[in-house]
Amino acid sequence: MKDYILVGKSDTGFEAQLLLKYANRHGLITGATGTGKTVTLQTLAEGFSDAGVPVFMADVKGDLQRLHQSGDMGKNKDIFTSVAQRLGLTDFTFKGYPVRYWDCFGQNGINVRATISEIGPILLSRMLQLNDVQEGILNIVFRIADEEKMMLIDLKDLRAMLAYVSENATEISQQYGNIAPQSVATIQRSLLTLENQGATHFFGEPALNLNDLMKTTYDNRGYINILSAVTLMNAPDLYSSFLLWLLSELYENLPEVGDCDKPKFVFFFDEAHLLFNNSPQSLIEQIERVVRLVRSKGVGVYFITQNPIDVPDTILGQLSNRVQHALRAYSPRDQKSVQVAAETFRQNPNIDTAETITNLAVGQALVSFPDSGGVPTPVEIVRIIPPSAAQGALNQADLTAYIQRDDYYNVYAQMLERESAYEILQGQSVQMEQQAQEQAQEQIQEEQAQTTQNTGGGFFATLFGGGTSKRQSVGEAVVKSVARNIAGQVGRQVGNAIIRGILGSLTRK
Repeated sequence: MKDYILVGKSDTGFEAQLLLKYANRHGLITGATGTGKTVTLQTLAEGFSDAGVPVFMADVKGDLQRLHQSGDMGKNKDIFTSVAQRLGLTDFTFKGYPVRYWDCFGQNGINVRATISEIGPILLSRMLQLNDVQEGILNIVFRIADEEKMMLIDLKDLRAMLAYVSENATEISQQYGNIAPQSVATIQRSLLTLENQGATHFFGEPALNLNDLMKTTYDNRGYINILSAVTLMNAPDLYSSFLLWLLSELYENLPEVGDCDKPKFVFFFDEAHLLFNNSPQSLIEQIERVVRLVRSKGVGVYFITQNPIDVPDTILGQLSNRVQHALRAYSPRDQKSVQVAAETFRQNPNIDTAETITNLAVGQALVSFPDSGGVPTPVEIVRIIPPSAAQGALNQADLTAYIQRDDYYNVYAQMLERESAYEILQGQSVQMEQQAQEQAQEQIQEEQAQTTQNTGGGFFATLFGGGTSKRQSVGEAVVKSVARNIAGQVGRQVGNAIIRGILGSLTRK
């Protein structure tokens, strides 16, 4: 088996080889719309699969639904055949790949779910576009849920906890800080917006098992996991936060492997600019840390975006494998972007990098990969190797039939319900109401007995009003007392809080 992936080849015979032992040094694929990024993404995914490395990538345009089919069934058969002949690829063949399709909405793939507790307050705040004060309240909600061992599984669990914290704000604020009703109301409205975007299908159980993404076939080909993101892209914060959560989960759960002959898993982050847009510096620092450290877990991360300036410099410096498709320079800002892109490469004295970037044809790219010693090679112009699998959208009936034949379809098909925060709080509410009614009734009976003893019978009690208003105020006091007792127990109890990971998700032991 080859120890590299052939990514591109020049008309002069130069071969751009991505060495598998350096594939976990991460990468960057950039270029304007329509210049060939999707073909490069598919070629790399197929190369990793052939090497026995499972990969994960998102299909943001709906044109990766046929990767399980051979390319001679696709719309680009003639184009790819012509390119292969031009590059002298004598061993080029069309073939399909082992593909597993996933979907956060369960429409064009196996259901992907995660629990509210797993996502954690940091990423959830990003999904909800909360400010610092609102994020602080969300952290209090998670803290109380952790200490009381109440799982936050779906949106109704989070709503129940928000209502509980709001109703008992006075007692809880004494320990955790001020809880403003207006901030709680804002979070609740943001939850409604998230729900309208389809998040109800995403939050729940069974949650995605990472091991199900890291599978190989009987003939040792890695599965290509494709997340249907056409609908998900309508909620860009949900899309980017989900991918970031998945990346952080890989970091937190995979063992250290150090240097290895090939990566254990490769993660493609398409539309990467969405990850960094409007992200606070603290979150970008956490992303930088994940990207830096996940390499030692044998995971390669490849960002796909239009321009290198979409990625912060601290992260850009960690991306050793570069593929740059054409950029257009029609404005001063575009020209600056081209110059920045050119400066990220190790220069080749025979190539004017900045000039070349603006003149690349569709399917051409500037490339630079680490050589056998780990040093980036000088930039070269190549034509990307055509993929072997088909491209394009599949009709819904055929796609559904393929998905339902998958071994994992039934594992995730039905959403599970188990006792979580909503059910526990509902039970406490019913119990509290019953206790209040029982204690109020006992108080009423004691008052009646005392009144009878003091007045000599019901006649005088009736004559003088019987203390009806007094009994009512006592009953109210009992209800309030029980509520305060339960809230006080929650506020004072210090349990074993669940340890949260680098981005707030749960660390599973």
